[in-house]
Amino acid sequence: MVATNIIAEPKTDCVLCERLVAFRHDNAVAHPDWYNGAVPSFGPETARLLIVGLAPGLRGANRTGRPFWGDFAGDLLYPTLLKTGLAQGEHDVLRPEALSLVDCMITNAVRCVPPQNKPTGGEIKCCRQFLDGRKAALPNLRALLAIGRVAHDSILSSYAVKKRDYPFAHGARHKLPGGLLLFDTFHCSRLNTNTGRLTPEMFERVVADAAASVRD
Repeated sequence: MVATNIIAEPKTDCVLCERLVAFRHDNAVAHPDWYNGAVPSFGPETARLLIVGLAPGLRGANRTGRPFWGDFAGDLLYPTLLKTGLAQGEHDVLRPEALSLVDCMITNAVRCVPPQNKPTGGEIKCCRQFLDGRKAALPNLRALLAIGRVAHDSILSSYAVKKRDYPFAHGARHKLPGGLLLFDTFHCSRLNTNTGRLTPEMFERVVADAAASVRD
């Protein structure tokens, strides 16, 4: 359910999850030049497609302050967005200003980096208020792309629907309440791509389908 007081983005120094705050603090001590905060969504407020990931990577978004930016998953995601017309410019980690998103926004189910990249159920639930707010703040939203099961489940919880009615599977397409579409893909992590569970071609097909759904 959408929160009464809609907040699309947490404060950079969000203090809601004690464990994540402590982990951010430790990383800030070790790497004071990193972002080390709740990572904001990236993309235009006019976006019709919302891409939802798991959480910031330690040396990716937690370092750069942009979802998926600077980690292995981003090295697959951003070139795929460029290829499918959802981004323009150039994917150069050292020049974030060289790339912009087209009709899509990227966010995460959990906005702060978790230890071992594994948020707890309580942390996912606590951060869902920002997913609720982010969706509500996109007036043209027509579809969502869940990168991984955690993102899929968090989206379903945000709509207060039964998960068994919307099973997660790579390439799955679901119609959500209100007519919005939900697309699922395996997470574009190094583990999934190195084991062959997800190939670049498999990932591109799902992203292309999601992109096509918001174009008319």
